[in-house]
Amino acid sequence: MSQDSKLPQYRMGLPIPHSKLGMWLFLATEIMFFSAFIGAYIVLRAGSPGWPTDANITHIHVWAGGLNTFVLILSSFFVVLALEGMKAENFAKARRYLCLTFLLACVFLGIKTYEYYGKFSHDILPGHIPETPRMAIDKSMREMKQVVDSRTIALANFKPPAKSEPAKTEESVELAGVTDEKTKEITPPVEILRQKLQAELEAPDTSESRKKELAAYFALETKFIDLNKRALNESITLTEMNQELDALRKNPDYGVFLAPVHHLQPIIYGNLFASVYFLLTGFHALHVVIGMIMFVIVLIQGKRLCEKWNDYVENIGLYWHFVDLVWIFLFPLIYII
Repeated sequence: MSQDSKLPQYRMGLPIPHSKLGMWLFLATEIMFFSAFIGAYIVLRAGSPGWPTDANITHIHVWAGGLNTFVLILSSFFVVLALEGMKAENFAKARRYLCLTFLLACVFLGIKTYEYYGKFSHDILPGHIPETPRMAIDKSMREMKQVVDSRTIALANFKPPAKSEPAKTEESVELAGVTDEKTKEITPPVEILRQKLQAELEAPDTSESRKKELAAYFALETKFIDLNKRALNESITLTEMNQELDALRKNPDYGVFLAPVHHLQPIIYGNLFASVYFLLTGFHALHVVIGMIMFVIVLIQGKRLCEKWNDYVENIGLYWHFVDLVWIFLFPLIYII
């Protein structure tokens, strides 16, 4: 026997499964990924005096973020219990706690959906937020013009022809206005439709209910024209504009159509705030969804779940703890500070 054969033999590499090593390496890249996002947020916020923090303006609810923090921490605890069940070969326990974790992830996304709904309903979206009173007035007029134009088309019962259908008669071309030679589609000028509605209003055979509907439309259009002139002449303040719009919304004849016109308040750095908010919370929500998919892969095994899934459950547990840890950083940075 040679002298070398008497030396102790050592295995090369780390004494952990390759899958676990791969998960740790993946999480290291994720840490760098989120560190860049969070670092950029801190720099942007520190360099933006007047950053929006009023919850009545940003519609960020601390209670929602706090509840989601509790939900994720509890779900991480359930993941630990699920892993204990796997190691003890109590697979029914493991499935039960993984199912609870999945349900808590659904709760988290449900609360996040509620928060996103508040942002969308108040149009707090990147590129949509007015940052000065003038921008707010201009946005009000754009939204009101869209309401008036859409109401014009709806009352005229105009239905543009399908792309495959050419204009059939001169009358349809006259109603529709101009034909785009490139697309061969009919573009309806709203002015022609308004003229036809005016003629219908003045016609003696028009029913009283229809005349009332048309009169309400033209009253709304008149108010829009007046407000738009004052906005162009800069003879109306944002406060006066919002007061005028609030009064129009209360009108029983056409107020319901003004729902898309927002009560606007300038938010300095609002678009930057919205961009960072959706970037951070959106990517985190995406990671939550990915974690839920990995939980489903285990849960669909049902009674076939066995000890060979131990490493997999441990790895997705590590991933889920990382998702929880990221939110613990995001919650105070976005919701509290």
